[in-house]
Amino acid sequence: MQKLKRILALTGAVLLVALYACTLIFALMDSDWADTMLKASIAATILVPVLLYGMILMARVLKKDDDPTDGPSDIQ
Repeated sequence: MQKLKRILALTGAVLLVALYACTLIFALMDSDWADTMLKASIAATILVPVLLYGMILMARVLKKDDDPTDGPSDIQ
């Protein structure tokens, strides 16, 4: 499970870097198409992390509590 989480985290980070690069490129271009793509890129840059965060929260709520290494520990 940890390996899957690391792969998904790396994929999300690469996706965000690609979105930031696309936003920069579209901002520097001068055409109607680039303006539309800039708006879509900015929206995706905001929505993708919000959706990923929501999916992480739902996974924590819906998961079984049989993996003690994922959550906070009650041991003091």
